[in-house]
Amino acid sequence: MNCRIEITTRDGAQFDFACEPGQDVLSAAAAATITLPSQCRQGSCGACHATVSAGDYALGVHSPDALPAGQGSILLCRTMPRSDLRVSLPYDSAKVLLHPVSARATRITALETIAQNTVRVELSIDPDDPLGSAVEFEPGQFAELEIPGTDVRRPFSISNTSNWEGRFEFLIRLQPQGQFSAWLRDSAKVGDALTVHGPQGGFGLIAGSLRPRWFVAGGTGLAPVISMLRRMAEFQELDDARVFFGVSHEEELFMVDELRSLQAQLPQLKVELCVWRPRDDWSGFRGTPVDALAMALAESDAAPDIYVCGPPALVTGARDAAAAARVPADQFVSERFSS
Repeated sequence: MNCRIEITTRDGAQFDFACEPGQDVLSAAAAATITLPSQCRQGSCGACHATVSAGDYALGVHSPDALPAGQGSILLCRTMPRSDLRVSLPYDSAKVLLHPVSARATRITALETIAQNTVRVELSIDPDDPLGSAVEFEPGQFAELEIPGTDVRRPFSISNTSNWEGRFEFLIRLQPQGQFSAWLRDSAKVGDALTVHGPQGGFGLIAGSLRPRWFVAGGTGLAPVISMLRRMAEFQELDDARVFFGVSHEEELFMVDELRSLQAQLPQLKVELCVWRPRDDWSGFRGTPVDALAMALAESDAAPDIYVCGPPALVTGARDAAAAARVPADQFVSERFSS
């Protein structure tokens, strides 16, 4: 017998669909032409995290790091209903697509090294793309880039904002054994075609919140933060904001001039550059962005909204620091890198 799944987004929108026996909730939603934010679809990344408020289910094999603690906490890609379910999603309805993920034809218009093992990639949509030139997405979302001539895709956060010029920007760290990294490092050049699948993902700003916004980024986890800050500057938002951006060594810092430019546009923005293993002459913060976050929370009178993007250890550390400072769980929003 099919089970009925009712999902409710953070802003109160509701969707319902049927789930067949042996089918996971994420796949059942897709079969009903409801595309929910996800990434690895293998229980490893945590992008499809949600909470069951009513109903019985079985949770399949998954990475413990991908599932935050809490009663009813699930991964949609690993949840098999045993009864009708009511599920709460930790993002707004704007992140739910009522169609499959779009595939956009683009070409590389810029490819430059911006730090040690980090490149900036800019793409422009082909003029004959059937969906037109508009690039629309919510700051914080990602897209999958497909290596030409293969079916290999890799997800990367988008660092610019929605535009009519047909531009995507990505900040990508080159991994020693990564297939996409090898292609970027050895073969890619300006003018090459590249298919973009997206936008996707539930990471993003909490709509309607007037609380301070604190951003914690490790390495290229800065990409979605830059997108959010650029949106704030475009909309001239005056919310109190802080950025804790961390790398292991100074040579890995990037987009520092852009952060300074954003500070000029957002006078309330404070930026803390954190280096874990700095040289003796480093004058900035010595330690991780989690260390800087914990110190700032200890000195703060109000609990901010905290947005975190980076490797699993960074997300876990930031979540622990937020919990220790009694920041409510629904004010902590994160996206973790997965291999």
